[in-house]
Amino acid sequence: MSTASLAGSAADTDDARAATRESLEDYTLRFAPRSYRRWGPAVVATSALGGIAYLADFSIGANIGIAHGTVNALLGIGVAAVIIFVTGFPLAYYAARYNIDLDLITRGSGFGYYGSVVTNIVFATFTFIFFALEGSIMAQGLELGLGIPRPVGYAVSTLMIIPLVIYGMKILAKLQVWTTPLWLLLMVIPLVYLVATHPASVSQFFDYRGATGDGGPDLASVMFAAGVCLSLMAQIAEQIDYLRFMPPKTDANRRAWWTAVVMAGPGWVVFGALKQAIGLFIAVYIIANLDPAASATANEPVHQFLGVYSEMMPAWLAMTLAVVLVVISQIKINVTNAYSGSLAWTNSFTRVTGTYPGRLVFVIVNLGIALALMEANMFDVLNTILGFYANCAMAWVVTVATDIGINKYLLKISPKAPEFRRGMLYAINPVGFVSMLASAVASIAVFFGAVGADVQPYSPIVAVGLAVVLPPVLAIATRGRYYLRRSDDGIAIPMLDEDGNPSDVRLRCCVTGLDFERPDMLASARTGPNGEPLFISSLALATDRTGEHVLPADPPPPGTAGTVTSTAAVPRRADAAPDPVAAGRG
Repeated sequence: MSTASLAGSAADTDDARAATRESLEDYTLRFAPRSYRRWGPAVVATSALGGIAYLADFSIGANIGIAHGTVNALLGIGVAAVIIFVTGFPLAYYAARYNIDLDLITRGSGFGYYGSVVTNIVFATFTFIFFALEGSIMAQGLELGLGIPRPVGYAVSTLMIIPLVIYGMKILAKLQVWTTPLWLLLMVIPLVYLVATHPASVSQFFDYRGATGDGGPDLASVMFAAGVCLSLMAQIAEQIDYLRFMPPKTDANRRAWWTAVVMAGPGWVVFGALKQAIGLFIAVYIIANLDPAASATANEPVHQFLGVYSEMMPAWLAMTLAVVLVVISQIKINVTNAYSGSLAWTNSFTRVTGTYPGRLVFVIVNLGIALALMEANMFDVLNTILGFYANCAMAWVVTVATDIGINKYLLKISPKAPEFRRGMLYAINPVGFVSMLASAVASIAVFFGAVGADVQPYSPIVAVGLAVVLPPVLAIATRGRYYLRRSDDGIAIPMLDEDGNPSDVRLRCCVTGLDFERPDMLASARTGPNGEPLFISSLALATDRTGEHVLPADPPPPGTAGTVTSTAAVPRRADAAPDPVAAGRG
């Protein structure tokens, strides 16, 4: 081996060890092992649902209702909720069952090892947009309650998150569980009060026709409203960042396991839709019953809750509770935004460069972008930003859900067991990669009126429709040949246990010297001093810049176009001789 190769190997080893030390807390880039997943289904679900405590839903509901009227807003919220629930279910199941995040799911669901980098960028964009939105809401509360200028409030709402998100799931789980009861109490009180003491507010709510007074039932308005709500589709990725820590599913915990997965996975949208409706309900009450000055800020959550609290209690207590609610909500969601965003950036950077700079670096990067958006006052153009972003989020999430639901289970072209490890996947799989880009580009063109104003409201239909149709069409056209680069990982030990859960058998990584559970491991293309097989973790392989550990691709079977089968179906000896030329192409 050359001196350069030795130096590269040493650097790769250092990177792998550094990444391993840090990921022992949050399992960046990797499968979450059973030895770490000690929480019960209820704790994981509560932690995941704690992340949807954001107040942006109240603004979204108010904004679309003020623009399109209550009926159109509620119908739009309902349309979006159905789409988000249906597409989120298979993703949540795969995350909880196989203990991997959405990036790892995406890799093996039609995108390939490097192809899913583009979806990571889409998700990272989601996290800093919504971090900025929540930070803006908190700055509004700090300005109203404490007189802190908004630019300073933006900085405060950003900097206070950093120490909370340095550590991973252990701290986040405690934070979410401890703060959820108080948050629920503060959020529900205004709704109960208004319905109980102002019953006319209910009829006012359903009769509201928008700021222009012409918000009668209209399909185009419903689709515009749905498009804004669908920008939240990528929230399932944040739910999955918690759900991947679910315990193994067994006969004993089956009911609790499924309840947690459904409620904290796609079920998040039920709570989100309710918050959007409540936000509009309070906004309509403020517009109809309070002074014109209050109506001007009816779309800002801190003013919404302050307006109702002020009728229930002394002004000083109303202000205190409104600010407390805003601060708790912002912390609960923005620790998740910062955490998930840093995982997405780290995944992308490490995969492309083979270098692991540490997740904290990307916490700072993500929050820096969010702070710049806040200082640019993105809150004033909220509907436009979210409507545009929704097209990218829908294209990604629906493409992955379609590959799982149709290509894996119905057509059986895509391997059912998720694959995420380098060397097992092609760099790019056109099935998902092309489907997502085509549906995103087409729907964005429609969103900006490229095919006419009459079609413009229906960009969500274009995004969802193409993302449903294209993956099976491309999978059939390519005969599934780009899903798996190899038909097995060179390890004879079964990947799953008798209950169908990822095995907890441990193997030693030849690079880091640490033990990893079976789903995280594969054979190295190198052998030991005496020719014995060596194993390497997926994390160490991700930082292997030389490619010397990457197993060669399978040759296409005679007389076929290269279609491969699932890992479990074609066992391979761990000591099979590697192809050094193919290994270097990894």
